[in-house]
Amino acid sequence: MLESVFEFMRIGKNPQIDKSLHSSDYFHQVIVPVYIPNNEDYFKDSFNVFKITVDSLLKTSHSKTFISIVNNGSSAEVATYLEELYHKGKIHELIHTNNIGKINAINKALIGQSFSVVTMADADVLFLNGWQKSVYDILDAFPKAGAVCTTPNSRTLKKLTENIYFDQFFSKSLRFAQVKDPQAMIDFAESTGNNWVYRPIHLEKYLTVNRHNVSAVVGAGHYVCTYRRDALPQNGFANTHTLLGNNLMEPIDIGIIKKGYWRLSTEQNFTYHMGNHTEDWMYNKLNDLIEEKQSILKPEWVSVTSSLFLNWFKLNVFGRLLFSRHILWKNFLRFKGLKKEEAKDY
Repeated sequence: MLESVFEFMRIGKNPQIDKSLHSSDYFHQVIVPVYIPNNEDYFKDSFNVFKITVDSLLKTSHSKTFISIVNNGSSAEVATYLEELYHKGKIHELIHTNNIGKINAINKALIGQSFSVVTMADADVLFLNGWQKSVYDILDAFPKAGAVCTTPNSRTLKKLTENIYFDQFFSKSLRFAQVKDPQAMIDFAESTGNNWVYRPIHLEKYLTVNRHNVSAVVGAGHYVCTYRRDALPQNGFANTHTLLGNNLMEPIDIGIIKKGYWRLSTEQNFTYHMGNHTEDWMYNKLNDLIEEKQSILKPEWVSVTSSLFLNWFKLNVFGRLLFSRHILWKNFLRFKGLKKEEAKDY
């Protein structure tokens, strides 16, 4: 009798059963986790900063960009703003959750989709026109490019870049070049409170790799970074118990090079780190932006296949030898174009 009751609780057949998902025209996903719990103290101006992030992203992204925002425990005011964006069709995915940490929030948006390119950005990034094209140019030119940051930083040359040096050690395409926009690097340092991070030589030259008339800076930061999807784990990242921290993104960065991919940055600056308060220059930059809603063809990139052992050797043997021997490292810098005194100070 009990079985017959349950048998008649469903009438008909769910029309979604066995139906295939519609193919998507989008190929570039942008994931922005946001945590603004109130408008006091540290977060007093964060909502206004976040609005600049959203506005600049909407203005500078092409029509094939799928925007995912994860409300990671923000206030009701922020949640209402995000709901309005979603219902107006300005963003494509909105996920609400408690504060579960940056990586865990990114995971929620990442594992539910499968796009060729994924950008992960903090909620205080000001996007400039041309940021996507600059990334695609590097991905096109360098088959091993797995992560591309749009804020160049001359101090990233020793941050999980061992495989680049192994692959390009004797290549003339790996060389120091003049910094295109030293003021942008100074602005980034000031936005993080690390004004001391650059010496004069760091603002003059950075290490670049060149191919097919495209140059990229060696190394990448990750407050905003674009990844080839096949360089990331298909099922997302392991959950973390840390809400935020400087080394929080390290598992992603290490995973990239374990698969044989390089971490690079654009030569020109295409994104600004704003911090937690607004300034006039941010609104000036925002007002100068041009709407970029043009259609764009989906790029095709071939996946990198390489030996797991060789990738391990590059990171754990070759890299340690190169970086831990002061004389060897300084001579390498001179080999790649620095003068003796410049190498000592770099």
